[in-house]
Amino acid sequence: MADSQVLSELDRRFYKPADEFFLSQADLALTYDDVTLATLYSEVLPRDTQLATTLADGLALNIPVLSSDMDTVTEARMAIAMALNGGLGLIHYNMPERQQLSEVSRVKNHVHGLIQDPIKVSPDQLIGDVLEIIEKRKFAFSTFPVVDSSGKLLGLLPGHVVKPRYARRKVTESLTPRAQIHTLNARELAPDPIARADRFFSEHLGIHKLLVVDDHDHLHGLFTLSDIERISQERLAQFKPARDANFRLVCGAAVSATRNAFGELDRDRVLNHVGALADRGVDVVAVSTAHGHSKGVGETVKVIRSALPRLPIIAGNVTSATGVEFLADCGASAVKIGQGPGSICTTRVVAGVGIPQLTALYVASRTAAEKRVTLIADGGITKSGDIVKALTLAQAVLCGGIFAGCPEAPGHIMEIHGKLYKQYRGMGSLAAMKAGSAARYGHSSTTTQKIAPEGVEALKEVSGSVESVLTQLIGGIQSGMGYLGAATLPELRARARYARVSPAGQREAGAHDVVEVKTGDGADA
Repeated sequence: MADSQVLSELDRRFYKPADEFFLSQADLALTYDDVTLATLYSEVLPRDTQLATTLADGLALNIPVLSSDMDTVTEARMAIAMALNGGLGLIHYNMPERQQLSEVSRVKNHVHGLIQDPIKVSPDQLIGDVLEIIEKRKFAFSTFPVVDSSGKLLGLLPGHVVKPRYARRKVTESLTPRAQIHTLNARELAPDPIARADRFFSEHLGIHKLLVVDDHDHLHGLFTLSDIERISQERLAQFKPARDANFRLVCGAAVSATRNAFGELDRDRVLNHVGALADRGVDVVAVSTAHGHSKGVGETVKVIRSALPRLPIIAGNVTSATGVEFLADCGASAVKIGQGPGSICTTRVVAGVGIPQLTALYVASRTAAEKRVTLIADGGITKSGDIVKALTLAQAVLCGGIFAGCPEAPGHIMEIHGKLYKQYRGMGSLAAMKAGSAARYGHSSTTTQKIAPEGVEALKEVSGSVESVLTQLIGGIQSGMGYLGAATLPELRARARYARVSPAGQREAGAHDVVEVKTGDGADA
């Protein structure tokens, strides 16, 4: 009886491993729909597959999906949703630098167990002052620790007194005094702060906040019961949130190769901003331009790598082995692959450049392995099957359009003929470049000369939440891995066998010869 785990000689002639397949197609550039993957003997159930991936030292994700650094896709709310589901959001740079720092802080301070720098109030403030702070900064809470000028804990201002009727009262008149506040000494938290806080809340019925102090009663942090319960539930989930070593959600930020008035790289500005991002806890920076195999991107990566040797750096975009080698030698940890495949990108039409994604990924992957850098497939993803194909050559995928219709994406919802839509635009569109992304495409946002846009402005129909979209995508990825008998992503890359698909085969792959009355829910419709 033939070994069911080994392809027969006939199968091997038709279904080929990456090197053999792509080299045989060297005269034709291929993208996702041009190729299909052959099913293999499997003992792996989809529900048992593991999607964890490591993009760089210190940057591990529980699912191999990133949201794009586009101004209609990723700000803090999207990045939080991505990290809570095990992925990563890259916050765009089409905003003032101070705002980007604030967006990163919102992600890093979201439900991370010990809030190391909680918002505090002073005893001499008025309740009205506190109400103004809540309104201005859009806080969803109204209970605050009260400290003196040295940081010593004086008490807790409870939310039930932070009301307009008490606006003229001082905080010192309204606080719960220190003697009545439950606290823990910071020395009691080791080795597992979450477990210690969880035990405290179990032992103290009705207490919802736990303040952490040092030996001199100076405030060192705050636990909330809701945060601890959320984290405890996460530990039971198959795909846990992506967190850093301090239990904070992971977050990335895009930066540009900023130039000064003389056209030279503004090293001081780049370093000051990236240093500030690092101080806020950013887990990775992405030097994002349309043409990553360029002097400006190389210099930017070198400057950041020299100043912050341990900070993971994503750089791109490129579509060649030489481009990957260049960025790796400059100090990149991961390289984005993709020029022109996005649904709102017109680079290939306007500039006549760019390589279809699967061919670009294959070419890049061989040099990436030699240089020990990881690859992120950026653009062209429209369904979960595309992600499975991309992950046979890359360590992760970066998506924009799939998430642009989610409520977590920036932008207002509009109704047109009874349907709800959100704005979605390419970073090479005229509006996006005027807003600040022109440098990404080698232009100046203040130029009076005509700019050739490399993207369009469009609308995306409103979809479900990020969680619901990712549920569909992850289910499809797991199904694909099950068909190939791959329990992990490295096994998927090792086991993948490819075949070309004809136009008729592409049509056959989708629903056909029926009147469709209900599509799939989420992104994989």
